[in-house]
Amino acid sequence: MKKIIIAVLFLAVSFSSCKESDKKNDAAATKKEISDLSIYNLPSKWTTQDGKDIELKSLRGNVLVMVMIYTSCKAACPRLVADMRNIEKKLDASTKRNVKLILVSIDPKTDTPERLKTFAIDNQMNHAPWVFLRSSEENTREFAAVLAVNYKKISPIDFSHSNIISVFNAEGELTYQQEGLGVNNDKAIEVINQQARKI
Repeated sequence: MKKIIIAVLFLAVSFSSCKESDKKNDAAATKKEISDLSIYNLPSKWTTQDGKDIELKSLRGNVLVMVMIYTSCKAACPRLVADMRNIEKKLDASTKRNVKLILVSIDPKTDTPERLKTFAIDNQMNHAPWVFLRSSEENTREFAAVLAVNYKKISPIDFSHSNIISVFNAEGELTYQQEGLGVNNDKAIEVINQQARKI
C-alpha cells in the first residue's frame, strides 16, 4: 500500500512540474522579440522625477507620447507642455490607462530629479500618466537623434530646439510625429487611441 501511495505522489509531482515547465515555455513563446526599430533596444538608463532609475524597456506595453523640453525654458516649452496637456484631455478614458505621457529633459545638468519633481507639481502633472525623465548628456543626445529632435545650447540657460511630439506603439516603434506649436492634434489623438486599443 505504501508503495502505491509513493508511486501516486511521484506521478503527481512529475505531472505538476511538467505543467509548470509547459507554462514557462508558453510564456517565453508568447513574449515577442524586440524589433530592430524599437527604442527598447537603447541600453541607456534614465531617472524619473521621483529619483527612480529605469531603462526605457520598462515602459514596454504602453503607448508612449514623448516630447523633449527643459524646465527653465520660457518660450516654446510651456507651449509644448500645453500641447501635451491638450492631448491628455482629449484621450479616450478607456485607452488612457495604456498611455504614458513622457517629458524628456534636454538639459540634464540643470534638470535634476528634484527640479523635475517641482516642475511636475507646479504644472499639476505629478501623477499617472505623466513621467519626467533625465539622463546623461550622451544618452540625451542619442535619444534626441532617434526622435529627430535637434537642440543646441545658445546661452548658459537657453536652448534652441525642435518642437516635436512623438508617438510610439506598445513595442516602442515610432508610429507618428506632430511638429509645431499649437497645431491641430486630431491625427495624433486618433493614432494614440488606435494604438492604445490594441493593448
